[in-house]
Amino acid sequence: MNDYKIIFSGPVGAGKTTAISAISDIEPITTDELATDMTRIQKTGTTVAMDYGMIKLDEEERIHLYGTPGQERFDFMWEILIQGGIGLILLVSNNRPNPFHDMHFFLDAFKEFIGNSKVVIGVTQMDLINRPGIEDYHLQLEDSGVKIPIFEVDARMKKDVSLLVEALLYSLDPGLDG
Repeated sequence: MNDYKIIFSGPVGAGKTTAISAISDIEPITTDELATDMTRIQKTGTTVAMDYGMIKLDEEERIHLYGTPGQERFDFMWEILIQGGIGLILLVSNNRPNPFHDMHFFLDAFKEFIGNSKVVIGVTQMDLINRPGIEDYHLQLEDSGVKIPIFEVDARMKKDVSLLVEALLYSLDPGLDG
């Protein structure tokens, strides 16, 4: 049995729980609790430990999907969840006050893990706020001197989340067949 582990991370409200739910072949496990801090302005519940889902590639291969809490006060879970991970899918919400700051914050927070694996970025909620545009994100990354695949995605859509997973897998092994 070959088991792989992919981590989903990003700020509160970026769509981590939604993305895992959209793509998982099993009923996802979530640890959402009632938001009691400033998070409640954005949404009523928030992930406090992790989300978990799984993709069954075939009888012998599975990808385990772990979503981190988005609040920095739960960052101790980030270190636990990345153990054994092959890569990171970073979700950034275009609907937040400073999505570029969010992107850079999480890239920095996971810098060591990313250095030993790979990362792809999905920008969510561009249907609600279309500025900055995806080209602006590319410029931000270019200005930082990093090359990371970045896509506009709807975390509710299985095909969009699949694109992120496939891009991550291809960046890990460019020789994979489509």
